[in-house]
Amino acid sequence: MSLQHSWLRRGALARLLWPLSLVFGGLAGVRRWSYRAGVRRQDRVGVPVVVVGNVVAGGAGKTPAVMAIVQHLQARGLAVGVISRGYGRTTDACREVLANSDPRDVGDEPALIHRATGAPVFVAARRIEAARALLAAHPRTRVIVSDDGLQHLALGRDLEICVFDNRGIGNGWLLPAGPLREPWPRPCDLVLHSGDQPAFAGFRAQRELADEALAHDGTALPLNQLDGRPLIAVAAIARPEAFFEMLRAKGLALERCIALPDHADFSDWVSPATAGQTVLCTEKDAVKLWRRDPAALAVPLRFTPEPAFFEALDAKLSSRDGYQAA
Repeated sequence: MSLQHSWLRRGALARLLWPLSLVFGGLAGVRRWSYRAGVRRQDRVGVPVVVVGNVVAGGAGKTPAVMAIVQHLQARGLAVGVISRGYGRTTDACREVLANSDPRDVGDEPALIHRATGAPVFVAARRIEAARALLAAHPRTRVIVSDDGLQHLALGRDLEICVFDNRGIGNGWLLPAGPLREPWPRPCDLVLHSGDQPAFAGFRAQRELADEALAHDGTALPLNQLDGRPLIAVAAIARPEAFFEMLRAKGLALERCIALPDHADFSDWVSPATAGQTVLCTEKDAVKLWRRDPAALAVPLRFTPEPAFFEALDAKLSSRDGYQAA
Protein backbone atom coordinates (compact mmCIF):
# COMPACT_ATOMS: atom_id res chain seq x y z
CA MET A 1 0.00 0.00 0.00
CA SER A 2 1.39 3.42 -0.92
CA LEU A 3 1.63 6.12 1.71
CA GLN A 4 -0.73 8.41 -0.19
CA HIS A 5 -3.29 5.61 -0.44
CA SER A 6 -3.05 5.05 3.30
CA TRP A 7 -3.93 8.71 3.85
CA LEU A 8 -7.45 8.08 2.57
CA ARG A 9 -8.47 6.04 5.62
CA ARG A 10 -7.36 5.37 9.16
CA GLY A 11 -5.90 1.94 8.50
CA ALA A 12 -2.99 0.06 10.04
CA LEU A 13 -0.21 2.12 8.41
CA ALA A 14 -1.87 5.43 9.28
CA ARG A 15 -2.36 4.34 12.88
CA LEU A 16 1.27 3.24 13.09
CA LEU A 17 2.38 6.71 11.97
CA TRP A 18 -0.14 8.59 14.12
CA PRO A 19 2.31 9.24 17.03
CA LEU A 20 4.66 10.97 14.60
CA SER A 21 1.79 13.16 13.43
CA LEU A 22 1.43 14.43 17.01
CA VAL A 23 5.07 15.54 16.95
CA PHE A 24 4.57 17.18 13.55
CA GLY A 25 1.44 18.94 14.77
CA GLY A 26 3.14 20.16 17.92
CA LEU A 27 6.09 21.64 16.06
CA ALA A 28 3.81 23.27 13.48
CA GLY A 29 1.64 24.68 16.26
CA VAL A 30 4.63 26.25 18.01
CA ARG A 31 5.72 27.80 14.73
CA ARG A 32 2.27 29.30 14.08
CA TRP A 33 2.14 30.65 17.64
CA SER A 34 5.55 32.30 17.23
CA TYR A 35 4.21 34.42 14.35
CA ARG A 36 0.95 35.28 16.10
CA ALA A 37 2.84 36.32 19.23
CA GLY A 38 5.34 38.42 17.28
CA VAL A 39 8.31 36.24 18.24
CA ARG A 40 8.91 35.75 14.55
CA ARG A 41 8.47 38.59 12.10
CA GLN A 42 5.95 38.60 9.27
CA ASP A 43 6.92 40.96 6.45
CA ARG A 44 4.51 42.74 4.13
CA VAL A 45 4.91 44.47 0.79
CA GLY A 46 3.07 47.53 -0.51
CA VAL A 47 0.43 45.71 -2.57
CA PRO A 48 -2.15 43.02 -1.70
CA VAL A 49 -0.82 39.47 -1.63
CA VAL A 50 -3.09 36.53 -2.47
CA VAL A 51 -1.77 33.15 -1.33
CA VAL A 52 -3.12 30.10 -3.16
CA GLY A 53 -2.20 26.78 -1.62
CA ASN A 54 -3.11 23.45 -0.12
CA VAL A 55 -3.45 22.13 3.38
CA VAL A 56 -3.12 18.63 1.92
CA ALA A 57 0.09 17.16 0.53
CA GLY A 58 0.27 15.64 -2.90
CA GLY A 59 -1.13 18.33 -5.15
CA ALA A 60 -4.75 19.46 -5.33
CA GLY A 61 -4.79 21.84 -8.29
CA LYS A 62 -3.27 25.00 -6.85
CA THR A 63 -1.15 25.89 -9.90
CA PRO A 64 -4.10 25.74 -12.33
CA ALA A 65 -6.01 27.83 -9.76
CA VAL A 66 -3.17 30.38 -9.69
CA MET A 67 -3.22 30.67 -13.48
CA ALA A 68 -7.01 31.09 -13.53
CA ILE A 69 -6.85 33.81 -10.88
CA VAL A 70 -4.01 35.65 -12.64
CA GLN A 71 -5.85 35.56 -15.97
CA HIS A 72 -9.05 36.81 -14.30
CA LEU A 73 -7.26 39.76 -12.70
CA GLN A 74 -5.46 40.52 -15.96
CA ALA A 75 -8.81 40.57 -17.75
CA ARG A 76 -9.89 43.23 -15.28
CA GLY A 77 -6.92 45.35 -16.33
CA LEU A 78 -4.78 44.74 -13.25
CA ALA A 79 -1.01 44.33 -13.41
CA VAL A 80 -0.43 41.02 -11.62
CA GLY A 81 2.80 39.34 -10.55
CA VAL A 82 3.42 35.82 -9.27
CA ILE A 83 5.90 34.55 -6.70
CA SER A 84 6.91 30.99 -5.90
CA ARG A 85 9.59 29.00 -4.17
CA GLY A 86 10.14 27.07 -7.40
CA TYR A 87 9.94 23.61 -5.89
CA GLY A 88 12.34 21.07 -7.40
CA ARG A 89 14.76 23.53 -8.95
CA THR A 90 18.52 23.16 -8.60
CA THR A 91 19.22 26.57 -7.04
CA ASP A 92 17.78 28.70 -4.22
CA ALA A 93 18.74 32.01 -5.85
CA CYS A 94 16.14 34.71 -6.33
CA ARG A 95 15.52 35.16 -10.03
CA GLU A 96 12.94 36.18 -12.59
CA VAL A 97 11.34 33.53 -14.77
CA LEU A 98 11.88 34.39 -18.42
CA ALA A 99 10.63 32.80 -21.63
CA ASN A 100 13.98 31.04 -22.12
CA SER A 101 14.54 30.10 -18.45
CA ASP A 102 15.59 26.52 -17.82
CA PRO A 103 12.89 24.90 -15.62
CA ARG A 104 15.68 23.25 -13.67
CA ASP A 105 16.76 26.72 -12.54
CA VAL A 106 13.34 28.25 -11.85
CA GLY A 107 10.99 25.28 -11.33
CA ASP A 108 8.50 23.70 -13.71
CA GLU A 109 5.37 25.29 -12.22
CA PRO A 110 6.72 28.89 -12.33
CA ALA A 111 7.87 28.28 -15.92
CA LEU A 112 4.39 27.06 -16.84
CA ILE A 113 2.67 30.00 -15.10
CA HIS A 114 4.82 32.52 -16.97
CA ARG A 115 4.31 30.75 -20.28
CA ALA A 116 0.53 30.50 -19.83
CA THR A 117 -0.17 33.99 -18.44
CA GLY A 118 2.71 36.22 -19.50
CA ALA A 119 2.73 37.65 -15.97
CA PRO A 120 6.07 38.47 -14.32
CA VAL A 121 7.09 35.55 -12.12
CA PHE A 122 9.87 35.54 -9.52
CA VAL A 123 11.18 32.61 -7.50
CA ALA A 124 13.17 32.58 -4.28
CA ALA A 125 13.70 30.31 -1.30
CA ARG A 126 11.99 33.01 0.78
CA ARG A 127 8.88 34.28 -0.93
CA ILE A 128 9.22 37.73 0.62
CA GLU A 129 12.49 38.13 -1.31
CA ALA A 130 10.72 37.13 -4.51
CA ALA A 131 7.96 39.68 -3.82
CA ARG A 132 10.40 42.50 -3.21
CA ALA A 133 12.41 41.65 -6.32
CA LEU A 134 9.24 41.50 -8.40
CA LEU A 135 8.07 44.93 -7.24
CA ALA A 136 11.51 46.42 -7.82
CA ALA A 137 11.57 45.11 -11.40
CA HIS A 138 7.87 45.72 -12.10
CA PRO A 139 6.79 48.66 -9.91
CA ARG A 140 3.39 48.96 -11.63
CA THR A 141 2.31 45.60 -10.17
CA ARG A 142 -0.94 46.00 -8.22
CA VAL A 143 -1.51 42.45 -6.94
CA ILE A 144 0.88 39.61 -6.14
CA VAL A 145 -0.33 36.00 -6.27
CA SER A 146 1.74 33.45 -4.38
CA ASP A 147 1.84 29.97 -5.87
CA ASP A 148 1.68 27.94 -2.66
CA GLY A 149 2.85 29.36 0.65
CA LEU A 150 -0.05 28.90 3.08
CA GLN A 151 2.46 27.56 5.57
CA HIS A 152 5.15 30.14 4.68
CA LEU A 153 4.11 32.49 7.47
CA ALA A 154 7.01 34.91 7.06
CA LEU A 155 5.16 36.36 4.07
CA GLY A 156 2.34 38.69 5.06
CA ARG A 157 -0.82 38.05 3.10
CA ASP A 158 -4.17 39.73 2.48
CA LEU A 159 -6.14 36.77 1.14
CA GLU A 160 -5.73 33.03 1.58
CA ILE A 161 -7.30 30.54 -0.83
CA CYS A 162 -7.29 26.83 0.04
CA VAL A 163 -7.62 24.41 -2.89
CA PHE A 164 -8.95 20.86 -2.49
CA ASP A 165 -9.55 17.97 -4.86
CA ASN A 166 -11.80 14.93 -4.48
CA ARG A 167 -9.69 13.61 -1.60
CA GLY A 168 -10.91 16.42 0.63
CA ILE A 169 -8.87 16.14 3.83
CA GLY A 170 -8.37 12.39 3.46
CA ASN A 171 -8.40 10.65 6.83
CA GLY A 172 -8.19 14.00 8.60
CA TRP A 173 -4.82 13.32 10.25
CA LEU A 174 -1.62 15.33 10.02
CA LEU A 175 1.53 14.21 8.22
CA PRO A 176 2.83 11.53 8.10
CA ALA A 177 -0.26 9.63 9.30
CA GLY A 178 -2.50 11.64 6.98
CA PRO A 179 -2.25 14.21 4.20
CA LEU A 180 -2.74 17.38 6.26
CA ARG A 181 0.08 19.91 6.54
CA GLU A 182 -1.90 21.67 9.26
CA PRO A 183 -5.18 21.00 11.09
CA TRP A 184 -8.43 21.52 9.21
CA PRO A 185 -10.65 23.44 9.50
CA ARG A 186 -8.42 26.50 9.70
CA PRO A 187 -9.22 30.14 8.90
CA CYS A 188 -9.01 31.10 5.23
CA ASP A 189 -10.82 33.55 2.97
CA LEU A 190 -11.97 31.26 0.16
CA VAL A 191 -12.18 27.50 -0.42
CA LEU A 192 -11.99 26.21 -3.99
CA HIS A 193 -12.71 22.59 -4.94
CA SER A 194 -10.95 21.35 -8.07
CA GLY A 195 -12.75 18.00 -8.03
CA ASP A 196 -16.30 17.07 -8.94
CA GLN A 197 -17.11 15.61 -5.51
CA PRO A 198 -16.41 18.31 -2.91
CA ALA A 199 -16.26 16.96 0.61
CA PHE A 200 -17.47 20.19 2.23
CA ALA A 201 -18.70 23.70 1.42
CA GLY A 202 -16.77 25.93 -0.94
CA PHE A 203 -16.66 27.14 -4.51
CA ARG A 204 -16.23 24.68 -7.36
CA ALA A 205 -14.10 24.63 -10.48
CA GLN A 206 -14.54 22.62 -13.65
CA ARG A 207 -11.41 20.66 -14.45
CA GLU A 208 -10.99 18.93 -17.81
CA LEU A 209 -8.45 18.50 -20.56
CA ALA A 210 -8.58 20.71 -23.63
CA ASP A 211 -9.83 19.32 -26.93
CA GLU A 212 -6.47 19.87 -28.56
CA ALA A 213 -2.82 19.04 -27.93
CA LEU A 214 0.00 21.53 -28.34
CA ALA A 215 3.20 20.90 -30.25
CA HIS A 216 6.57 22.37 -29.32
CA ASP A 217 6.11 25.21 -31.83
CA GLY A 218 2.67 26.13 -30.46
CA THR A 219 0.70 24.37 -33.19
CA ALA A 220 -2.61 22.96 -31.92
CA LEU A 221 -3.73 19.48 -32.95
CA PRO A 222 -7.33 18.38 -32.23
CA LEU A 223 -7.39 15.30 -30.01
CA ASN A 224 -9.84 13.57 -32.34
CA GLN A 225 -7.06 13.50 -34.93
CA LEU A 226 -5.14 11.21 -32.58
CA ASP A 227 -7.78 8.48 -32.82
CA GLY A 228 -6.16 5.28 -34.00
CA ARG A 229 -2.61 6.45 -33.33
CA PRO A 230 -0.47 4.42 -30.92
CA LEU A 231 -0.19 6.71 -27.90
CA ILE A 232 2.21 6.79 -24.96
CA ALA A 233 1.22 8.99 -22.01
CA VAL A 234 3.78 10.29 -19.51
CA ALA A 235 3.21 12.37 -16.39
CA ALA A 236 5.54 13.61 -13.65
CA ILE A 237 2.87 15.12 -11.41
CA ALA A 238 1.56 14.37 -7.94
CA ARG A 239 -1.13 12.01 -9.25
CA PRO A 240 -0.17 10.78 -12.75
CA GLU A 241 -3.13 8.42 -12.98
CA ALA A 242 -5.50 11.40 -12.90
CA PHE A 243 -3.95 12.64 -16.18
CA PHE A 244 -4.15 9.20 -17.75
CA GLU A 245 -7.81 8.85 -16.76
CA MET A 246 -8.62 12.26 -18.24
CA LEU A 247 -6.99 11.26 -21.54
CA ARG A 248 -9.08 8.10 -21.62
CA ALA A 249 -12.17 10.18 -20.85
CA LYS A 250 -11.40 12.09 -24.06
CA GLY A 251 -11.71 8.82 -25.94
CA LEU A 252 -7.98 8.20 -26.40
CA ALA A 253 -6.68 4.63 -26.27
CA LEU A 254 -3.33 4.59 -24.48
CA GLU A 255 -0.86 1.85 -25.37
CA ARG A 256 1.39 2.67 -22.44
CA CYS A 257 1.36 4.96 -19.40
CA ILE A 258 4.58 6.13 -17.74
CA ALA A 259 4.23 7.59 -14.24
CA LEU A 260 7.29 9.49 -12.97
CA PRO A 261 7.94 11.21 -9.62
CA ASP A 262 6.42 14.67 -9.23
CA HIS A 263 8.70 17.39 -10.66
CA ALA A 264 10.99 14.87 -12.41
CA ASP A 265 13.36 16.88 -14.61
CA PHE A 266 13.50 14.46 -17.59
CA SER A 267 17.28 14.93 -17.72
CA ASP A 268 17.79 11.25 -18.58
CA TRP A 269 14.65 10.90 -20.70
CA VAL A 270 14.95 8.83 -23.83
CA SER A 271 11.76 8.81 -25.85
CA PRO A 272 10.16 5.36 -25.85
CA ALA A 273 8.24 6.21 -29.00
CA THR A 274 9.01 4.19 -32.08
CA ALA A 275 7.89 4.95 -35.63
CA GLY A 276 4.28 6.06 -35.64
CA GLN A 277 3.95 6.41 -31.88
CA THR A 278 3.09 9.72 -30.18
CA VAL A 279 4.03 10.83 -26.66
CA LEU A 280 1.45 12.84 -24.73
CA CYS A 281 2.27 14.81 -21.58
CA THR A 282 0.93 17.54 -19.29
CA GLU A 283 1.73 21.21 -19.91
CA LYS A 284 3.74 21.28 -16.70
CA ASP A 285 5.92 18.42 -17.94
CA ALA A 286 6.18 19.85 -21.45
CA VAL A 287 8.27 22.83 -20.32
CA LYS A 288 10.98 20.29 -19.43
CA LEU A 289 10.22 17.38 -21.76
CA TRP A 290 10.30 19.42 -24.98
CA ARG A 291 14.01 20.07 -24.39
CA ARG A 292 14.62 16.33 -24.63
CA ASP A 293 11.71 15.20 -26.80
CA PRO A 294 10.45 18.04 -29.06
CA ALA A 295 8.05 15.66 -30.84
CA ALA A 296 5.97 15.18 -27.68
CA LEU A 297 2.52 16.76 -27.50
CA ALA A 298 1.20 18.57 -24.43
CA VAL A 299 -2.49 18.36 -23.53
CA PRO A 300 -3.46 21.49 -21.56
CA LEU A 301 -5.74 21.43 -18.54
CA ARG A 302 -8.77 23.71 -18.62
CA PHE A 303 -9.45 24.88 -15.06
CA THR A 304 -12.56 27.06 -14.77
CA PRO A 305 -13.77 28.25 -11.36
CA GLU A 306 -17.46 29.09 -11.13
CA PRO A 307 -18.30 32.80 -11.62
CA ALA A 308 -19.32 33.17 -7.96
CA PHE A 309 -15.74 32.41 -6.93
CA PHE A 310 -14.37 35.34 -8.90
CA GLU A 311 -17.13 37.59 -7.61
CA ALA A 312 -16.16 36.71 -4.04
CA LEU A 313 -12.46 37.15 -4.84
CA ASP A 314 -13.04 40.61 -6.33
CA ALA A 315 -15.17 41.69 -3.37
CA LYS A 316 -12.62 40.56 -0.80
CA LEU A 317 -9.68 41.97 -2.72
CA SER A 318 -11.32 45.38 -3.16
CA SER A 319 -11.60 45.77 0.61
CA ARG A 320 -7.88 45.24 1.23
CA ASP A 321 -5.50 48.09 1.97
CA GLY A 322 -3.27 48.99 -0.96
CA TYR A 323 -5.64 47.60 -3.55
CA GLN A 324 -6.01 49.79 -6.62
CA ALA A 325 -8.58 48.73 -9.18
CA ALA A 326 -7.88 49.35 -12.84
